[in-house]
Amino acid sequence: MLRKIKIYFTHDDKKIRDDRWIFLSMLIGAIGSLIASFVLSMEAIELAKNPDAILSCSISVVLNCATVAAHPSASLFGFPNSFLGLIAEPVVITVAIAGLAGTKFPRLFMFVAQICYTLGLIFAYWLFSQSYFVIGALCPWCLLVTATTTFVWFAITRYNIREDNLYLAKDASKAAKRFVAKSYDKVILFSVVALVLAAIIYKYGSALF
Repeated sequence: MLRKIKIYFTHDDKKIRDDRWIFLSMLIGAIGSLIASFVLSMEAIELAKNPDAILSCSISVVLNCATVAAHPSASLFGFPNSFLGLIAEPVVITVAIAGLAGTKFPRLFMFVAQICYTLGLIFAYWLFSQSYFVIGALCPWCLLVTATTTFVWFAITRYNIREDNLYLAKDASKAAKRFVAKSYDKVILFSVVALVLAAIIYKYGSALF
């Protein structure tokens, strides 16, 4: 079994191998976001019943889900933001599993998926900025959503650039393909993660350690 899995992810064809790792990244990220969304949804319901409830992820003054959940940004559309994750992540999981099975997606479908997930990424970082700059507390599960959304966005963007799904101009498409072929997108991904971690440690390090 393990040998078959190893062979599956070390295929001789570089493109096929890259596709499989892309969709695996999407699957793991989406599952992580779904779990976080489920926990946050349950805790939002608990807080609605009892505003003074002590949540499992309210670890300290800095790492405190209840503080974040009490802020208006946690229910921007009139319901807990985590409900959006319960709706969106199963779709991403389905796409990832289909991709791992070798499904070739229509260009328009992946273009729309790119737009939707880009909006999701922007929303995730806006929420992070609210926690970081306005609320002054961090929600561990929300941080997980931010991290997984980042990884999934970079994965789907890499795939769409390679498959020419973004309707870019010819020269822009060639430049983007050269960019991901040299894995510069991965450099940006890990730079973003490192920057976010550095920002958290810089502001809250003394309270976390």
